Amino acid sequence: MRITDRITATNMIQSINRSQGKLEKYNNQLSSMKEISKPSDDPLRASQIMNLNNSLIQNEEFSVTIADTVDWNNMQDSALENATDSLRRITTLIQSASTGTMSDSDRQAIKAEMETEISTLVDSLNTNFGGKYVFSGMNTTTKPFEISRNADGQMTGIQYQGTVDETDADGNAIPVKADLSRTIATGVDVSLKTDGRQLMNEQAGQDIGTFLADALKALDANDTEALSSKLLARSNAEMENVVNMRTEIGAISNRLKSAQERNTSENLNLQSIRSNKQDVDLAEKYMEFTMEQQSFQASLAMGTKILQTNILDYL
Repeated sequence: MRITDRITATNMIQSINRSQGKLEKYNNQLSSMKEISKPSDDPLRASQIMNLNNSLIQNEEFSVTIADTVDWNNMQDSALENATDSLRRITTLIQSASTGTMSDSDRQAIKAEMETEISTLVDSLNTNFGGKYVFSGMNTTTKPFEISRNADGQMTGIQYQGTVDETDADGNAIPVKADLSRTIATGVDVSLKTDGRQLMNEQAGQDIGTFLADALKALDANDTEALSSKLLARSNAEMENVVNMRTEIGAISNRLKSAQERNTSENLNLQSIRSNKQDVDLAEKYMEFTMEQQSFQASLAMGTKILQTNILDYL
């Protein structure tokens, strides 16, 4: 075989092999609907797709965190709504008992209802979500509020057993973080209102527990003056404190909803960008496959004739 014939045959074989390789590539792309199946197909694009996949995974993790935090926030709001209803009823009972027309038996009936309402209030503040108490600070597995009683079973106050500040050797307070934090986006954290001490509303040695205990004592003593003045004013103050905390939780809820919308939008954008880099255009890819298939068949037919001619010259 002459050198020129050998070169021609070699080139033809190489051309057929290249065409066959393209056909296999297009066939794989059509089968998988992906532009690349391994990094060596396009290292730069493969790197970009991997980065996008990582971003999507991280975005999905943020989505789960946001959804869980929204549910947590909603549970807090529901608990405070119930607590507000209880305090509103307690205020109404104090108003009713403060009138001079009430008999002792009437006030005892009011006291019995108030005790029930206090228990309902504490139960609301002890609401838990997924086995974690929503107002116990960092001590999420510890029930935060408990009614304290004396030996006679009479209420003396409410104890808070959630996260509290520590003290040093000299008795100075060491602030301890009591609000849970959640990461809802890269570099973005949200602090939840989980410090139940705000609900205790401690001021000058008085808190919601001492107020409720004083109200029960006033009912026992038929102290209409205390009921109609300082206790009624304190009842309104306690209810306002709960409402204020609920307002703060509402602001956090609005922020979470905005974060949830942004997260959804970012997820769609990332999926669109990944699709543009990773997914094939079916119509375009099928056209390329068809054209390459025709080219391969033509090359194969031509190659068969050339190779047969070269061999027959030496028969």
